[in-house]
Amino acid sequence: AVLSIIAMVYGALVSLMQKDWKKLVAYSSVSHLGFCTLGIFALNPAGIAGSILQQINHGISTGMLFLIVGVVYERRHTREISEYGGLLRIMPVFAIVFLITALSSMGMPPLNGFIGEITILQGVFQMSFNWAFWCVVGILLGAAYLIWLYQRTMLGEVPEKNTGLKDLSPREIAVFAPLLVWAFWIGLYPRPFFEVLERPVAQIVERVRPGYYAERNLRNPLASPSPAARISAPVPAGD
Repeated sequence: AVLSIIAMVYGALVSLMQKDWKKLVAYSSVSHLGFCTLGIFALNPAGIAGSILQQINHGISTGMLFLIVGVVYERRHTREISEYGGLLRIMPVFAIVFLITALSSMGMPPLNGFIGEITILQGVFQMSFNWAFWCVVGILLGAAYLIWLYQRTMLGEVPEKNTGLKDLSPREIAVFAPLLVWAFWIGLYPRPFFEVLERPVAQIVERVRPGYYAERNLRNPLASPSPAARISAPVPAGD
């Protein structure tokens, strides 16, 4: 858990210092995966389920961030952040896609990152207030480097070298479209994903923390049986 917290905060701080667009995204990935592993170490249903979902979210949002870097590199052949600016004026569709991707990565509703982060935060808080505190620090730092990156590349004056850049082509839009749809789907309606995860996560929790659900049911007799218990329950005769 300590290594996860270090990865989460250190990765975000290093991202803030980067001058290379691709390196910033790479170190942000270190920070995000520290968040995922901390959810696993919470060893409870919310932490583990949130971690698995957030790994999917990471593939969506960070995958799009790397694609975004690829789009500008293909046009300018440089990843230096200082070489860009004002792209919102000349590449408006690209700027909108980048904004949605950044909001997804930093965990803003109604996008996928919010669902994963809030679920992990719930599980981590159940385990330790200190862990939850550092999670919030990591989330705030993540918002800081992504907003600052967007401000430096999309806003401000347009350098003369960038005036001839073309916006996203139909082929590039077709690449981003399914990922954007997936990001909104998880953010707006995550229930199908949690339903798929419910039973395997319950089995993992019962294996690493035997008696977890029994103890919870003793504290709350009105709680529904755990998914693991429902799996192992005998089928009544005649059913």
